[in-house]
Amino acid sequence: MRFDAMKMMMSLVVMLMIMLRHCNALSMHYYIMNCPMAEFIVRNSVNSALRADPTLAAGLIRMHFHDCFIQGCDASILLDSTDDSTAEKDSPANLSLRGYEVIDDAKEKLENQCPGVVSCADIVAMASREAVIFAGGPVYDIQKGRKDGTRSKIEDTRNLPSPFFNTSELIKMFGQKGFTVQDLVALSGGHTLGVARCSSFKNRLKNFDSTHDVDPSLDTQFTKTLTKTCASGDNAEQPFDATRNTFDNSYYWALQRQSGVLFSDQTLMSDPKTRNIVNMYAMNQAMFFLDFQRAMVKMGLLDVKETGQVRQNCRKLN
Repeated sequence: MRFDAMKMMMSLVVMLMIMLRHCNALSMHYYIMNCPMAEFIVRNSVNSALRADPTLAAGLIRMHFHDCFIQGCDASILLDSTDDSTAEKDSPANLSLRGYEVIDDAKEKLENQCPGVVSCADIVAMASREAVIFAGGPVYDIQKGRKDGTRSKIEDTRNLPSPFFNTSELIKMFGQKGFTVQDLVALSGGHTLGVARCSSFKNRLKNFDSTHDVDPSLDTQFTKTLTKTCASGDNAEQPFDATRNTFDNSYYWALQRQSGVLFSDQTLMSDPKTRNIVNMYAMNQAMFFLDFQRAMVKMGLLDVKETGQVRQNCRKLN
């Protein structure tokens, strides 16, 4: 009995050493010793906000993507502009992002619980994951331990994928970040949530200007829908699919019907390499969920900073 007790004690010591060692690098259990309630606090902030406004889920997911695609996942998207510099969040490409107040709420609560411990970059990553789950998407875990960046420049947002890109341009840009074609199509499925503004798709419609006709990849009836939407102006919103607040595979059904809202959505049906994956996800939601969560975990590891500051206020540098 005494030998068994000693073995158990040694096992606990080894586990504790592993956990402590993980606190110096990205880990699923990064905050287990110094802020064990971190994930619960973020989840509570996100779920409270989404119960009040389910449309925020799309904004939180997109915020994580737009953060990671510029300089890596370092919460640079959260920094406010200053008198000397215009930040990423004020770029036209980011004006539709929403949910900053959700991150602020989680950060305030975390600073009260364990000051100076949980990075804004980790909060963005966890909030995005919670938004996916809240909307009915796959449940998955992510590594934590990211540190916050100190640079946020509007000019860097030119490296974000454009809603006007064709398949070749998308494959090239995502490939430069280490993503496969399958990752690209799976991550595009994040558009199962949320809306696009008319300014992002009006170039596909007749009479947009004197040189354009209707995009031939658009379904005739859906063209009328988009035209009606744009009659209300550039900021008019069009849901990406019929279930704008539910995470499912309806986005891929829309592409099959030639009813993708953005050109960069519908173009996925123009290339056999992407078309076959679209058709697979339209037929098999479980496969989409599996590939989406894998791609999101992969995206969350883009150029992360494991050393650096943890901002006390996510909107400004310490």
